[in-house]
Amino acid sequence: MKAVGLKRYLPIDHAESLLDIELPEPQPGPHDLLVEIKAIAVNPVDTKVRAPKEKIETVPRVLGWDAAGVVKQVGAEVTLFKTGDAVFYAGDITRPGSNAALQLVDERIVGAKPGSLSFEQAAALPLTSITAWEALFDRLRVPTPPHAVPRKSILIIGGAGGVGSIAVQLAAKVAGLKVIATASRPESIKWVEELGAHHVINHFGDMHEQLKTLGLVHADYVLILNDTDRHFDAAANIVAPQGAICTIVENAKPLKVEALKSKSASFHQEFMFTRSMFQTPDMIAQHHLLCEIARLIDSRVIKTTYAQSFSPLNASNLRRAHAMLEGGHTLGKIVLHGF
Repeated sequence: MKAVGLKRYLPIDHAESLLDIELPEPQPGPHDLLVEIKAIAVNPVDTKVRAPKEKIETVPRVLGWDAAGVVKQVGAEVTLFKTGDAVFYAGDITRPGSNAALQLVDERIVGAKPGSLSFEQAAALPLTSITAWEALFDRLRVPTPPHAVPRKSILIIGGAGGVGSIAVQLAAKVAGLKVIATASRPESIKWVEELGAHHVINHFGDMHEQLKTLGLVHADYVLILNDTDRHFDAAANIVAPQGAICTIVENAKPLKVEALKSKSASFHQEFMFTRSMFQTPDMIAQHHLLCEIARLIDSRVIKTTYAQSFSPLNASNLRRAHAMLEGGHTLGKIVLHGF
């Protein structure tokens, strides 16, 4: 089968950073779906995994953690899907990725594709939707459906990014929170406002002072979606007593978590591959989550963050997409389709 993979971890402008390759067709295990890939999306995790290092792969490594496609074959114990079903998913970082004509994925982390979306539009959703949902409802424990009176607030640092673009929608339109998102460029400010943010502030300025100008002393929840080292102190200052902070980004330096003690505030980390990586007993939660995202999409409560697509899905176009993502100024998701 056709695929795009790597043997060496090289800068994206190197011609061999990603290669067009041929691989054997994989065979499904008991809980696996064999999916014919129709479209994939590119995420920061792809560029982080591909980042230059000395390691050399003896077997080409296939990246990619966002896909939409059609079930071609099912494993012996599969009960959730059948051959011919249209699906979408982010997959498992410990297994070969979606930059291939065919991919194996455990049915318990797969959702039924939104019927109102094309494969390209659906491929833009899984990873960011799972991350945003788990951060809000599993880690921060935001109530859903909303019941808090008066309405609680959330500060989303990095609201215009991939996860932020979904988190803003879920927080405002599903959880009923007052959403303060951060953005710094005119186009990104407009983007998060269109997605449902009630207020927009600049994360390059003093965020606490900017909140005060909005009449807010604290935010009940703070979601950090970029540069935890830089933003943690501000988040600790902004979070309300008995509030909660969640980050999806690794910290390089120790964080001053003692700053949260007097507030009895909690700190959480979200990694959407945890369930599949550790085969947790609640792995199927991601199946239910993605099916709920599909329902919200089809009922027009939230919308896809698909922005543009390239075709065909080959090494040249994938290198182009990686380079754009590493440039740091994309709005919405970049999708590739069609081998």
